[in-house]
Amino acid sequence: MLAPSGEQFEFSFGDQRAIAVEVGGGLRAYGVGGREVLDGYAADAICTSGRGQLLMPWPNRIEDGSYDFGSERLQLALDEPERRNAIHGLVRWSAWKAADHDANRVSLAQLLHPQPGYPFTLALRVDYMLADDGLSVRTTATNVGSDACPFGCGAHPYLTLGTGSVDELTLQVPARTMLISNERSIPIGHEEVEGTDFDFLRARAIGDTKLDTAFTTLQPGDDGVTPVELRDPASGNGLTLWVDESYRYLMVFTGDALPDVNRRALAVEPMTCPPNAFRSGTDLIVLEPGASWTGAWGIRSRFIQPG
Repeated sequence: MLAPSGEQFEFSFGDQRAIAVEVGGGLRAYGVGGREVLDGYAADAICTSGRGQLLMPWPNRIEDGSYDFGSERLQLALDEPERRNAIHGLVRWSAWKAADHDANRVSLAQLLHPQPGYPFTLALRVDYMLADDGLSVRTTATNVGSDACPFGCGAHPYLTLGTGSVDELTLQVPARTMLISNERSIPIGHEEVEGTDFDFLRARAIGDTKLDTAFTTLQPGDDGVTPVELRDPASGNGLTLWVDESYRYLMVFTGDALPDVNRRALAVEPMTCPPNAFRSGTDLIVLEPGASWTGAWGIRSRFIQPG
């Protein structure tokens, strides 16, 4: 029988193993040494809560699903009806094709055709690779249409260190600013994180902090990437999710309101732009005909062998 997530594309390197899927082109699973690094979903299950999905041509939300671009007012479907938002783009449930597949990597591609609310044509490609330094994910979008188009990119991995809760884990997010959002999860301002309950500039326990927070003003290291560190003090195990300079925002989410998440994993979502960027224009990418955008993120892990 065909899996709900379609064809499964498995790839591995050493003790690392990952599975990308046809439906949405996302990552269903990633593990190291038999330990799950991503809180994914089973082969016979449908993806829930955005697990491992690709968020294009916009991440997060668009208020009322409407925006102006050029001389047009465009209207998207409201697929978050309870908040009257369009959410997480247009490719999460569409079929992607394998453009390349080798032992330690797979490349998936999709042609996004014009449709109501987004009358533009994008050639999309995501390259997943496993190597000595872990998992890397490189995404490319090319405007193959005749008109300029708005674009943003995101991804939705849930990180796990195998603990029953994220509360005892320590988190470090090198970001100086967070967005303040209204009840519809639409940004209405920003605030410096230092001295607040959302200050993770230095590693500290997550505790009972409820995170559904977009961080920005990222502080990259000398290598040009920004590392988010998640550690389990009890075992010494840890993960690093890194983003290159193409991603200027990190959405961090403990999933308190979602029964299938409920603080058992931590979503750390790379985003090129903030929520509602199609309306606000903040850090919105505009791709001219023939132009491309490329960005990368990845995960490195460290697990201590018992005994």
